[in-house]
Amino acid sequence: MFKILKEDVSNIFHKDPAARSWPEVLLCYPGLHAIIMHRFAHWLWKYKFYFIARFISHVARFMTGIEIHPGATLGRRVFIDHGMGVVIGETAEVGNDVLIYKGVLLGGTALEKKKRHPTVGNNVVLGSNAIVLGAITIGDNARIGAASVVTHDVPSNATAVGVPARISLGYSAEDVDRLEHSKLPDPIADAMKFVLEEQQKLETKIKTVIEECQTRHKKQSED
Repeated sequence: MFKILKEDVSNIFHKDPAARSWPEVLLCYPGLHAIIMHRFAHWLWKYKFYFIARFISHVARFMTGIEIHPGATLGRRVFIDHGMGVVIGETAEVGNDVLIYKGVLLGGTALEKKKRHPTVGNNVVLGSNAIVLGAITIGDNARIGAASVVTHDVPSNATAVGVPARISLGYSAEDVDRLEHSKLPDPIADAMKFVLEEQQKLETKIKTVIEECQTRHKKQSED
């Protein structure tokens, strides 16, 4: 338990430049408090102490503004930054080294008692107010842009942006860690840019053909 706590605190220093001291992190980071209380509630949940587990998660929600169902599974070194409004559902699974910003929802889309919440891989970044719904999979090293709504699987090493979210591939590992939204791709804008570039090429080719035809016609007239 103490090893995991030390790991969580060290991870905060790694991912949050605002962290300055161990006492500050231990006492002033609600995301850390929510995860600590969740680990205890999840342990009780596994041993079928359902009411006590739910009560602990409810207290954690009251104290931190972060709601994590005790049935949810969190990996190692998960960091919830600020965290207000974060909701993680019962059958959600979150991998290792995941960074979650405020307002993120890992929600369900079914009423049946089955796997109905997302599975999030390792080293994933979930931007502020991102909504991920259903029993879908977010692959390793993926990132979800702020305020995006994701309802389909996101492959590993991909970026999902927009409402509904669209998938883009190709970015550096450093960008994943920093979540630099100024560098997030815009799939629609990229598609429009491609179409316009192809249109420009087509217009150039047509202009060239017309000029060649006019030149030939002029030569034939002179002859």
